[in-house]
Amino acid sequence: MLKDLVVKNRSYRGFSQDFTPTREGLLELCDLARQCPSSVNMQPFKYYLANTPEQCAVIQPLTGWARRLMKVMTLPREGHCPTAFIVICQDLAIAANKERFLKDVGIVAQTMLLGAVEKGFGGIMIGNFSPEKVAEALGLGENLWPLLIVALGRPDEEVVLTGVPESGDVGYTRDENHVTYVPKRALEDIVIN
Repeated sequence: MLKDLVVKNRSYRGFSQDFTPTREGLLELCDLARQCPSSVNMQPFKYYLANTPEQCAVIQPLTGWARRLMKVMTLPREGHCPTAFIVICQDLAIAANKERFLKDVGIVAQTMLLGAVEKGFGGIMIGNFSPEKVAEALGLGENLWPLLIVALGRPDEEVVLTGVPESGDVGYTRDENHVTYVPKRALEDIVIN
């Protein structure tokens, strides 16, 4: 069951506009994150939830998507933006070192995305944004520092896992039908002994 969730949990860059995760659903994802391990059990994260068109319209333009594909296309395509966001912030009043909890934020975000897949939707982690601009646009307090943005919705695209070609290029590609191909290294290539 876990393997099925992991395989279904892809980085989606296109979403159906006819489904919006509910606030209750977003709260459930935050509750999963709340139960994750935390370095020194500090639990410094706070979560900004957005699931209205107005809230999403503030966050979306502040995010950068698919850096590998930016030269050939803009993602998400018009009319295929996420319908919800969770902005994971560090409360600097709890822990001032912004780098200390970066591994924790990955654990929290992956747990949220696995929870989203279990609920029948999906998302993507977005690290390409200006924390200062996001904090200002959302009116966050000075103590709240955005670390990562999780975009959510019902994916309306296909992501296909492939092997790494002989060239060794692990860059993902996207075809004219908006199918994304993601090369994954073979198990024997990643195990050291």
